[in-house]
Amino acid sequence: MSGRFVTLEGGEGAGKSTLLAGLRAHLEAHGVDLLLTREPGGTALGEAVRALVLDPALRDTCAESELLLMFAARAQLVRAVIRPALAADRWVLCDRFTDASYAYQGGGRGQPAERIRELERWAAEDLQPDLTLLLDLPVADGRARAAGRGDADRIEREQDDFFERVRAAYRVRAAEFPQRFRVLDASQPPERVLADAIAALAPLFDGSMR
Repeated sequence: MSGRFVTLEGGEGAGKSTLLAGLRAHLEAHGVDLLLTREPGGTALGEAVRALVLDPALRDTCAESELLLMFAARAQLVRAVIRPALAADRWVLCDRFTDASYAYQGGGRGQPAERIRELERWAAEDLQPDLTLLLDLPVADGRARAAGRGDADRIEREQDDFFERVRAAYRVRAAEFPQRFRVLDASQPPERVLADAIAALAPLFDGSMR
């Protein structure tokens, strides 16, 4: 079976962690050689960047620095983890990827899309997922879910208008690339969201998306 690259996207409290666990169990039960990773993270450098990006003490980090940090972590992840796994015919399931930069650093922070696109071309080697599952949820609902997870990180401390821009940017991305995005209604029960995600994965098994 050829390698596949699947990404999960969504705002705060959308249920990505729950869905990741369900998809992992499903894919491994079907004999898929699976690698799970996340952004920022997945490498020693990426995890160090994650700590910086989410540190509430660094609240004055400018939008340009945040964008470059995200792509520094992404460049390492692509070269050290994702590309080698795909070359070995493994599946890669990644919690966020470049679409998150268009949503958070673009929509949320106001960084120009062409700037993100240029970084995507050279820092991320223009790598595109085979499938992107977007968990879509009203901001108020996601914020309510996330409120019970402990101390808020630097991103989670943003105001609702920031997350409304993030959600809008994600929806624009999904409309621009309907061939690889599947938008999932994250307000449904977790088992229904998982069933919808599994249905979206089905074409990857017969090669129709490559």
